[in-house]
Amino acid sequence: MRSIFDGAANTNQWQRLEDLLELMKVTGLRGLSRMEVREFGELYRRAASDLAIARAETRDPSLVGYLNGLVIRAHGHIYRAESEGAGIIRRFFGSELPRTFRRNWKFLAFAFAIFAGSAVFGFVTTWIDTDFTHFVGLSGVTEQIRSGNRWWLSLNDANQIGATSIMVNNILVMIRAFALGAFFAVGAVYVLAFEGARLGSVFGAGYKIDPAFANDLASFVVGHGVIELSCIFFCAGAGMMIGYSLIAPGDLTRAQATKKSGMEAARIVIGCACFLVVAGTIEGFLSPSTMPAPVKVATGVLTGLAMYSYLFFVGRSDGADTSGLAQQVSLASSTTGSNTR
Repeated sequence: MRSIFDGAANTNQWQRLEDLLELMKVTGLRGLSRMEVREFGELYRRAASDLAIARAETRDPSLVGYLNGLVIRAHGHIYRAESEGAGIIRRFFGSELPRTFRRNWKFLAFAFAIFAGSAVFGFVTTWIDTDFTHFVGLSGVTEQIRSGNRWWLSLNDANQIGATSIMVNNILVMIRAFALGAFFAVGAVYVLAFEGARLGSVFGAGYKIDPAFANDLASFVVGHGVIELSCIFFCAGAGMMIGYSLIAPGDLTRAQATKKSGMEAARIVIGCACFLVVAGTIEGFLSPSTMPAPVKVATGVLTGLAMYSYLFFVGRSDGADTSGLAQQVSLASSTTGSNTR
């Protein structure tokens, strides 16, 4: 009987099986090439064999538990019924989306830093010289501020149409940020910088010319803005994930790395599209209404807390995030192997 403690070969095979399982989370077996399907079947059989050997050779619960979970996940992908649509949706929102967010938080945080920095730059520059509004596509906004034209109030004339239009526009911005991010991450930086500078610029002009106008605009934005702006830099960060995989594929080929990061990014984009439905509804109905500003602020804070609590904490109770598990198993197997000799 072969031992699973002979070296790093088995650990590499387990990691490769995990990589393939990650690729299959969205598209299933159909998302793999013919060669990858054959490789998946072979790795599944080896993992099942390693599990039997582990149970016979060691009592290490961490190693046995890891292999058991790996085999169960692979088995589920092979024998999953086609009618499991509701289960796929439940699993996506119950664990896959928040775990994907946590695995890739550095890209999303980097996107936020670019957006926030550009917003500060746009505010300060416009405060110094309001002509900066022309450079970020806001020609005429200073005249509207001076005339007191609160353009967002027009949404009250047809809330349903306005909410639909807003959702479509937000999703288009989100897709643009994502798509351009895949171009070696450069395009996402441009979108984030431009959108951030626009936001900062309009508030800079508002507070420079008419603070009361700017306060009303802020009370309009805050209700939906936490979710809406978060989704913009989430999607830009997702695009950066793909762009970065082209630059630094690691141990995988560029095609494999792009495929893996693309699956991860797709989950984030799908989740953001759902979040934007909530943001668009708030923006179409609550934000332009005559509700008191504290109500709108509370809505923005509470919806933001709900979204980030979901992303940071949901999906932890049914198992730890899988990133880095192979390294942990490698350490566990090495320790167990030295104890058995």
